[in-house]
Amino acid sequence: MEFSFNHTNINVTDLDRSIKFYQDALGLTLAFRFPAPDGSFEIAFMGDGKTEHRIELTWLKDHPQPYDLSDNEIHIAFAVKDTQEALEKHREMGCVCMENAAMGLYFIEDPDGYWLEIVPAR
Repeated sequence: MEFSFNHTNINVTDLDRSIKFYQDALGLTLAFRFPAPDGSFEIAFMGDGKTEHRIELTWLKDHPQPYDLSDNEIHIAFAVKDTQEALEKHREMGCVCMENAAMGLYFIEDPDGYWLEIVPAR
C-alpha cells in the first residue's frame, strides 16, 4: 500500500483575504473554490503549479471568531531559491514573525495567525 500527500487544511476567518495573502506572499494560485450549497462553508484549494500538494482554506459560517492556535507549533514549510529576496518581500508585506539567520530560514504569519516556514531550496 502506497500513500502520497494530497492537501493540507487550515481554517480561516475571511476566505478572500486568505486567498489574496497566499497569492501575494507565496505566489500560490487558486486551483478551485467550492461553496457549500447551504452556505455553511466554503473551501478554496491553493496550489504552487509545480506539485500536486495543495492547501485547502476552509471558511465556516458558524465560526466567525479567530481560531485558537495554542502554541502555534504546527506549520507548513515552503522552499524558495532566493531566501533573501523572499525575506525582503515578506518584510515589506509586514508578515515576518521570526527569523533564524543561523539556519537560513524564517517564518511568516498569515492573516489568521498560522506560521509558514520559508526554507532555502536544496
